[in-house]
Amino acid sequence: MSAGYGSLAHGVPPSEPGTIFALAVAGGFTVSPREGRTLVFGRNREDVHVCVGEDDRKVSRQQGRLVREHDSWWMHNTGRQPIRLPGSRLLFPAEEPVPLAEGYTAVFVRGTRDREHLLELFVAGSDGQRPAPRHQDVTEQPRLWRLTPEERLALVALAQRYLLQQAYPQPMAWGQVAKQLAELQPDKAWGAKRVEHLVVGVRTRLVRAGVSGLTREEVGEPVGNSLNDNLIKELLLSTSLVPPDLALLDFLDNDCPDTDFPNAEA
Repeated sequence: MSAGYGSLAHGVPPSEPGTIFALAVAGGFTVSPREGRTLVFGRNREDVHVCVGEDDRKVSRQQGRLVREHDSWWMHNTGRQPIRLPGSRLLFPAEEPVPLAEGYTAVFVRGTRDREHLLELFVAGSDGQRPAPRHQDVTEQPRLWRLTPEERLALVALAQRYLLQQAYPQPMAWGQVAKQLAELQPDKAWGAKRVEHLVVGVRTRLVRAGVSGLTREEVGEPVGNSLNDNLIKELLLSTSLVPPDLALLDFLDNDCPDTDFPNAEA
């Protein structure tokens, strides 16, 4: 597979189910799904099937390998840097390998300074075909979560660092949120406990709807900011909170404007 192939995200040629395709800037490689087959990637072009980060000494000469075992392709990290998988999952050196799902997977190896080197992978599905184009299909809407005006105001204040797109944001503390909202609405009884009660109520609704990462049992101790961090990320990814919501913090009126989301879920 040549470097000019484009992107595996666009699909792969018809192939035997389980065939793996790997592609980086310098070119790619294809391996059939026979048990024990191995595909090696890393910086040293002479020793690997797919060269990744050949001009970056932060990338190991043999950064990783993909091995066909038990009807799956397994990713092994044989280098020094972690390999970043989808969902921000880090595969560390000498850690147990992880299986690849059918279809497209993008993995990254961190290099010098802020560089990240992309390795595209595609495991052919059971029909050996790429996913069919769906150009004219109706776009699926994000799963919006319905928020009351008070909940929205409290959550915008809690998540303002995320909405401002600051580097490495963290949720505001209950007391900070309460103080800010009390200044905006001095005739409302804003206090830390009230803010906490509103946010916990939203978390509880989302847990009942099947959202993960919002309970102490899932996160484990010490919890820290994890529950609110995960809640905020869910609200952002679902577009239930968006940067223009920051305008709510500029309102000095006693009434928080209600935003109508007809497709939002309770």
